[in-house]
Amino acid sequence: MVYEKFIERIPGKKSRDILLFALSTCAWCKKTKGLLDKMGVEYKFVYVDLLEGQAKKEVMNEVERWNPSRSFPTMVVDGKECIIGFREEKIREVVKSGK
Repeated sequence: MVYEKFIERIPGKKSRDILLFALSTCAWCKKTKGLLDKMGVEYKFVYVDLLEGQAKKEVMNEVERWNPSRSFPTMVVDGKECIIGFREEKIREVVKSGK
């Protein structure tokens, strides 16, 4: 995947495999990142709006696979579950269940 080199890893305690697709200008995306930071968990993220060309095309195909409406934030957990939007309770529940 071309876009993998654009994924940033945030260190923290290992809970689940979390990949956050976000927009750099999205307030809900910032809230989601802030919550993950506050919880101190490891996660990966990519700012989709900062990608270009093939990388952007690939990442949007991946977002659409999980979230057909292609809205943000889109958070994929363990490659099995998707949380769309800033859903604080659901995010906390999913992260805690991974301990």
